[in-house]
Amino acid sequence: MSAHSKLPSDTDPAAMAATQAYRSREAWRVFEIMSEFVEATERLQAIQPAVSLFGSARTPRDHPYYKLTEEIARLLSDAGFSVISGGGPGIMEAANKGAFHGKSPSVGLNIQLPHEQHGNPYQDVSQTFRHFFARKVMFVKNATAYVVMPGGFGTIDELSEALTLIQTGKSRKMPIILVGSAFWSGLLDWIRNTLLAEGMINPSDLDLMQVIDEPKAVVDAIFNFYETRGFGLSPAEREMQLSL
Repeated sequence: MSAHSKLPSDTDPAAMAATQAYRSREAWRVFEIMSEFVEATERLQAIQPAVSLFGSARTPRDHPYYKLTEEIARLLSDAGFSVISGGGPGIMEAANKGAFHGKSPSVGLNIQLPHEQHGNPYQDVSQTFRHFFARKVMFVKNATAYVVMPGGFGTIDELSEALTLIQTGKSRKMPIILVGSAFWSGLLDWIRNTLLAEGMINPSDLDLMQVIDEPKAVVDAIFNFYETRGFGLSPAEREMQLSL
């Protein structure tokens, strides 16, 4: 039996109508995606400089990671950085909460999910996305630094996205700070002992990340990175942003 023979019959009117309806929805979805990019770009233009802060949605409020995140976000906000999180619970809530009580905007880039995600109440600016990839672009596009707290697949995905874009020259270089040396040590050992040892990355790629445990040191590291160049984009970096 061929693969084609398992598909709905080309002469079945109901199947043909369903297929046509699906194709029509798929084509019009492009405009839906465009609208997400346009709306988010317009709403987020005024939040610079900003730091994107990631971590687990499952971290309870009484956990040390939650309290640490809240402290880091408050320090960043008081230092003049808008703080961008995923807008949900856990570490995302802690990030928004710390920034919300600071001097600079607390920004949540929420995602519609069938379970788990719900918006937290500590957002000065809230933008909701249906598509993960549009949301991920906005995390990178508007960030002057990444602060990565302990988290799961989503957190590692965002970390990998930033590393890949910077490594390949699709995004400007920025500080990528991993908070929690004990939590991240296993991943970093694997990167060194497997990825680097087998030639999957260059030795210089290890320098794209730094591990910092102290909240104030996180803020200092970001300022140190931009000390000689400022936070604004150069003309070349502006062009780079258009190609994300």
